[in-house]
Amino acid sequence: MATAASGLRVLSGLPRTHWAVLGLVSLLCGIGVATLYSVEGGSFQPWAERHGLRFLVGLACIFVMLAVPAAAWLRVAVPVYLAALVLLMLVPVLGSQVLGARRWLDLGVMSFQPGEIMKVALVLMLAAYYHWLPRERVSDPFWVALPVLLIAVPAVFTLRQPDLGSALLYASTGFGIMFLAGVSMFYFAGGAVLFAAALPLIWSSLHDYQRRRIEVFLDPGLDPLGAGYHIQQSKIALGSGGVSGTGYMQGSQSQLDFLPEKHTDFVFTMFAEEWGFAGAVGLLALQAALVFVLLRIMLTAGSVFARLLAAGAGLTIFLYAVVNAAMVTGLVPVVGVPMPFVSYGGTSMLSLMVALGLTLSAAADRGYPGRAGY
Repeated sequence: MATAASGLRVLSGLPRTHWAVLGLVSLLCGIGVATLYSVEGGSFQPWAERHGLRFLVGLACIFVMLAVPAAAWLRVAVPVYLAALVLLMLVPVLGSQVLGARRWLDLGVMSFQPGEIMKVALVLMLAAYYHWLPRERVSDPFWVALPVLLIAVPAVFTLRQPDLGSALLYASTGFGIMFLAGVSMFYFAGGAVLFAAALPLIWSSLHDYQRRRIEVFLDPGLDPLGAGYHIQQSKIALGSGGVSGTGYMQGSQSQLDFLPEKHTDFVFTMFAEEWGFAGAVGLLALQAALVFVLLRIMLTAGSVFARLLAAGAGLTIFLYAVVNAAMVTGLVPVVGVPMPFVSYGGTSMLSLMVALGLTLSAAADRGYPGRAGY
């Protein structure tokens, strides 16, 4: 009873920004359910129903997490990161292979992607790290090297699966948090130079299918029935949608099964075919609104921990949405990144919901010991 009363007090005291996050996520997930219903030609089975149930589970997790003091999340940051890293290390040994990549751990009753869990664990770890670290040490070489290692280790294990998209998201989100924590621009400039110098080595270390995707991205007509098939069909579907769309459940490319992976990576294409350019812009506007609200939370949070959690969640959602939209329109190579809260994917959905739960919990709790933000 005491726990329930405490939870009700927390909910009654939530600021408007927190309710805005919950409302926007609910709306995006509702769009996901409707689009996945269309994927199956008017059936909730199997994608739409599961998507909706996972959203409800994630929403319940957020409400439970809101009742947990922020100090508790600080204490578990290291164990959570280490547990996620162990799961990631088990993938090459025990993981199941899907479409040539070994990214899943199958427990029999359920399967999940440790790489998605690590995205949240990394944000939590870096936010806790900079919360503990005195500001004057943020740009000291030793204290810069540690978070770089925290980012690099999971990225290397993810590349072995291989999952280039997730590795790039680790790096982008991780270095983004380091920048917002106040690390000197000198390190980022030096890292950019080193990255540019290492590009030939990176190219030679890519898998054949990864190099093929980049070649097809540069010349889509190179292999229209093979590596370029996905993007060619995606562009046809986007073009057929026009300004106002073909109508709900009326998309020719999607309903006639020309569009591959339409419930996961290319769900944005299916939505854009049915609802047109106007609908696609509206969906991206909802994602932008969610990122904007998280930015507001970051700017008003009372501690480094809460600010960097909000920054990490916002960066992750922003990168997911931008890369997915750019991927299906042919602006970047296909890397297998979902559209947040719309694409089907249980681990991705729940990981993002947990990231939001951590952010809202830390931002709502102003009574725990810790430094104020920078």
